[in-house]
Amino acid sequence: MQEVVQDIDRWQETDTPIALATVVQTWGSAPRKVGAKMALTPGNQISGSVSGGCVEGAVFEEGVRALKKQRPKLLHFGVADETAWDVGLACGGTIEVFVEPLDSPTYHFMRELLAQDAAGAVITIIRGPEPLLGRKLAVSRAGGRLGTLGDPALDEQAISAEAAARHSQRVQLANEVEVFIDVVRPALRLVLVGGVHIAVALTSLAKILGYRTIIVDPRRAFGSAERFPHADELVQAWPDEAFEQVALTPETAVVLLTHDPKIDDPALKIILNRPVFYVGALGSVSTHAKRVARLRADGITEAQLERIHAPVGLDIGASTPEDIALSILAEVVKTHAGK
Repeated sequence: MQEVVQDIDRWQETDTPIALATVVQTWGSAPRKVGAKMALTPGNQISGSVSGGCVEGAVFEEGVRALKKQRPKLLHFGVADETAWDVGLACGGTIEVFVEPLDSPTYHFMRELLAQDAAGAVITIIRGPEPLLGRKLAVSRAGGRLGTLGDPALDEQAISAEAAARHSQRVQLANEVEVFIDVVRPALRLVLVGGVHIAVALTSLAKILGYRTIIVDPRRAFGSAERFPHADELVQAWPDEAFEQVALTPETAVVLLTHDPKIDDPALKIILNRPVFYVGALGSVSTHAKRVARLRADGITEAQLERIHAPVGLDIGASTPEDIALSILAEVVKTHAGK
């Protein structure tokens, strides 16, 4: 959604009719992922993309038609269709796109989630009885709620499905109703415990990929603004105090880099009890074995210990701090993609 917000806001200032197209499913070599969006107006204005150019023309026409009829439509483009050859998907990609007049209340609900870097979703009926098609229910992780799918039982099913969704997806509910759960999640965050040289490089790489970066180090010479002018946040505190300030959420990856048990061990005892998606710890096989023994003696369970990626990073033959930083970030990205 973020890619079309600026243009939608501008068009709404002039009361321009707007249609929104959303990729709700892909197969094969489709070029855009589920959730990708294209906004459009009858005045030939387009923002965003649902296919990197392959089906934009056809989707635009259907979007204008949806505005005229004030009725949404689920579109299918695939190699098995004659249309696919016309729109450029002959390479084998198949996508389904839901086109609808923009629903302003739920758009602003989602926009607020994005602005606050908060979690939630907009749930839309994309297949089912005609009167229900296009109905929406918006929810936030903080408990906010807007709209209805037209049936309290469907609302509750949809909310349960959203709570289990890690990414945008279509879900089958009761009574042959199918919904698309358009998920909004906070920006991914990378917390680095230890302001060592690897952390300098790792922070730079993570910023390129859009991660919010946080450095935790009680040693002021290491966790200083001079060393990390590019970090989003510096926390000069010991782990027990630091992690009262830094939220450890499902969107968070944590990497321990100090080599100092006085810092890394207390941090791990906290982190392994939180729902972060990645925990990595720098050190050799023998160093990690000693770390595991200490943590096990302090009551950390085997299941918790198995969450630690150590030695940290993918094996790419890294030797320099920059190489090691690349291997770590690659493992973080791989882990998140496999959630």
